[in-house]
Amino acid sequence: MIDHDRLFKELISTFFVEFLDLFLPQVVSQIDRDYIQFLPQEVFNDVTYGEKKEIDLLAQVRYQQQETCFLIHVENQSYTESAFAKRMFKYFARLYEKYDLAIYPVVVFSFDEPLRPEPQIHRVTFPDLNVLEFQFAAIQLNRLSWRDFLQQKNPVAAALMAKMNIPTSERPHVKAECLRLLTTLKLDPARMQLISGFVDTYLKLDAAEEQAFKAAVDTMGLDEREEVMEIVTSWEQRAIERVAVNLLREGMAIEAIARVTGLSVEQVLSLQAQLADS
Repeated sequence: MIDHDRLFKELISTFFVEFLDLFLPQVVSQIDRDYIQFLPQEVFNDVTYGEKKEIDLLAQVRYQQQETCFLIHVENQSYTESAFAKRMFKYFARLYEKYDLAIYPVVVFSFDEPLRPEPQIHRVTFPDLNVLEFQFAAIQLNRLSWRDFLQQKNPVAAALMAKMNIPTSERPHVKAECLRLLTTLKLDPARMQLISGFVDTYLKLDAAEEQAFKAAVDTMGLDEREEVMEIVTSWEQRAIERVAVNLLREGMAIEAIARVTGLSVEQVLSLQAQLADS
């Protein structure tokens, strides 16, 4: 099972300003980029459904050249939910009560289907009185065309193109373009791995698609092609290491794991040490 909330939280918290630049330029233009503080994760009891809910991301930001702060609440929603707008209002109300700060609520709808626009307003009205109209900013990825983000020099674009509206026949090409864009950003290795891992998680290709992907990579310039293939090689290495870790958990001998996976005994021993420390 893919932990969608964890992946999106890691991506957006790591590249928070870039996320705002890409989707909410009117918000990021108002804030002091040097003053962003991520607040502890809030856990709310949902009495209606008898379960606990954790909000994904809450950041305190400050207006430019002011001492006034406000909150940006970002929620990833990986499945459709009829009462979701109402749930967002409950989050808003509880956060507003706790922090007594203005809140800018944002939702990233990351599911593949349905393609219809998701509701982003929760209302309470009477014939003679409009009691409440709560609205949040909505980013519905499956209604965005990946082609519109090809020229964005932005790591969030490189990652989220993998979750946008992609015809099945274009999946290998999109994966290649995500990685091509990533190679132009010159990120440090850890951030490169975060983006490339996100893309690989959401654009798993079958054998025929892999061939189309490699053909798309072959059309790139030499430097880009070499960097993309380094990323692909790192994916393959991590896949082999995951197999070795699983075999270690099953109790297979170190030498046997080395023979099966092609890793050296020293590499398997290192994975064993990491597994013991985890």
